[in-house]
Amino acid sequence: MNIPIRNIWWLLLYSSEYMESNYSSMVGFEELPEDIPDLIGKILTNSVESRLRRQLTFSFEKKEKVINRVRGKINHVITARKALLSKGKIFCSFDELTINNLRNRYVKAALIKISKIIKNKALRKKCISLANFLTVKGVSSIVPKFKELKSERFGRNDICDREMISAAKLAMDLCLPNERNGDYEISDPEKPDYWLRKLFEKAIGNFYIYHLLKKQWKVSTGKKFKWEISYSTAGFDEIFPGMKTDIILDNKLSKDRIIIDTKFKKIFQKTPFKEKSLVSENIYQLYTYLHSQQHINKESKLLSGLLLYPSFGDNVDEHAFIQGYKMRFSTVDLTKSHVEIKKRLLFLIS
Repeated sequence: MNIPIRNIWWLLLYSSEYMESNYSSMVGFEELPEDIPDLIGKILTNSVESRLRRQLTFSFEKKEKVINRVRGKINHVITARKALLSKGKIFCSFDELTINNLRNRYVKAALIKISKIIKNKALRKKCISLANFLTVKGVSSIVPKFKELKSERFGRNDICDREMISAAKLAMDLCLPNERNGDYEISDPEKPDYWLRKLFEKAIGNFYIYHLLKKQWKVSTGKKFKWEISYSTAGFDEIFPGMKTDIILDNKLSKDRIIIDTKFKKIFQKTPFKEKSLVSENIYQLYTYLHSQQHINKESKLLSGLLLYPSFGDNVDEHAFIQGYKMRFSTVDLTKSHVEIKKRLLFLIS
């Protein structure tokens, strides 16, 4: 089963840090489903050019090397072991102000990577030109891992850097599916990659955050629920698991609440009694979410649940009232265009 690469990009875009902080600049991108890399490439080059007009960020980085004068902290062990003093040298650890820092190296790597999947020739040329300019300025081609950037602290004067780095991170992520399996990301819903499962969950949550009217809807993601426990022993809390939903939609006007649980797997399984059957464990899980809220959240007029699965060409949308709760079991076809996916997701909560 194949997910078109354009829809992997769509999921990455919705789940990205850049989208979370700069959604207003992304409105309308669904009309260009095939050109997401070009869109992100344009955003990245604009961010880099803006940064270059103000001067690239310099930062202090830890250096350890042999020098001919004392600087910073002396490493006496290495100096003695290599008999450096007899050569008029010394091994020191010190902080050095440099343009060749983690941020600038990461941005340079992102420009080079995304240039390989951009269709627009002029934009591709601009990415390569900016990367070459960074090289001339002294930025090396050593590619830092994004987890190294997590230790970077952005101050009030680093807003431009923060935007540039988040765009660079998105650009790097867009290149991952291409590096894995060419034009398509192969995904078996029975054994999905962990990253793709989390990507699906986060992208659907952010989709509703961005597209539902804030005056009418409140969207919560990753919200923890409390169990209705009347009594427990002293050590019970240490061993009892928590309860956390993927997405909660609260309609401020109607006071209805929809609990959405995403599952990146096939919606049906084969049983000895049925050729196609919903997965019992998923139903029990959604029912538990709904039942826990019936007593705690008494403001909701209608409490309903949606189990949302990806599909690859088929279309399922069934619902029933089970012990007072509306439970809906639906799919969203990830082989469709972005516009069709958007319409489907909005329809499922109507």
